[in-house]
Amino acid sequence: MRKIFLILMIITAMVFLLPGCGGKQLAGHFPERSTVDEESFADKDEPFADKEESFSFTDALGNDIKIHNPKRVVALMGSFAETWILAGGELVGVSDDAFDERGLPLSKTVAAVGKYNSPNVEAIIALDPDFVILSSETEGHVALQDVLGKAGIPAAYFRVTYFEDYLAMLKIFTEITGRKDLYEKNGAAVGRQIEEIISGIPKQDPPLIAFLITYSGGAVVKDSKSMTGKMLRDMGCENIADKTPSLLHEFSMESMIVADPDYIFVVPMGNDDHLARENLKKTIEANPAWNGLTAVKNNRYLLLPKELFLYKPNTKWGESYAYLSEILYGEK
Repeated sequence: MRKIFLILMIITAMVFLLPGCGGKQLAGHFPERSTVDEESFADKDEPFADKEESFSFTDALGNDIKIHNPKRVVALMGSFAETWILAGGELVGVSDDAFDERGLPLSKTVAAVGKYNSPNVEAIIALDPDFVILSSETEGHVALQDVLGKAGIPAAYFRVTYFEDYLAMLKIFTEITGRKDLYEKNGAAVGRQIEEIISGIPKQDPPLIAFLITYSGGAVVKDSKSMTGKMLRDMGCENIADKTPSLLHEFSMESMIVADPDYIFVVPMGNDDHLARENLKKTIEANPAWNGLTAVKNNRYLLLPKELFLYKPNTKWGESYAYLSEILYGEK
């Protein structure tokens, strides 16, 4: 039986070595685009062309991820798509907000794969991606984990709330792309800018602030755990919601009057700033007690730009801190 088995193994090996048989089958096993893409990247002197080693890391869901030389990448959040580009990568698919909110300089060949909170899995798989970038905080993304895994598509989840999270994500991406110079330019340099701004905060009593995000039905108060709330805390502010957590569940004019903040910062949701402003007037500002607040009387009731304080600022994170610094400690 052993002799028969060895003979069969030898015959099998000979078949695979014969031209026109096994060789064609093996070549056909890999998509033709792999060879073409490698050549095109080499011609463009892209860093991927010289990067042979895989990069391993643990994502936000605790998954062990191993990525090697990805060329067909899909990002399911506009800010994540931008971070991948900032790391020197290219994309074949993105969520709608990459076009609508971020206005990224994307090629016409980049496909839209649905809204960021409800991506179209069929559209994603149809792009034959070799890496998908998702958010661990978005339910519609987490729901795709098993589907992408069964399809054999490498996928990694990230959580980005603070600048430090963005920096960690950029670090991973530049390790994958081999562009450590872009980590320095688009990450470390921004970090030094932020550190310089924070170090210049004058020693004084901390400003008491309220931070609100408004929508068509009213307003939501945010504490220092939110993205902009963290920036305000870094800038030496005290947040009324940190002291009165009940404000996080339901906006209360009574609590606002008792706290009487020095500054009120507001970020309007939605694409129409004028509509958001009108909603503010009809809801919060319509209350007679609103005009009696110290922040309102002193013209310290301020709308913040969405691109710096609602969407992830990425390379503009330093600008966000500088914007707050000018309001809180500037001469104006």
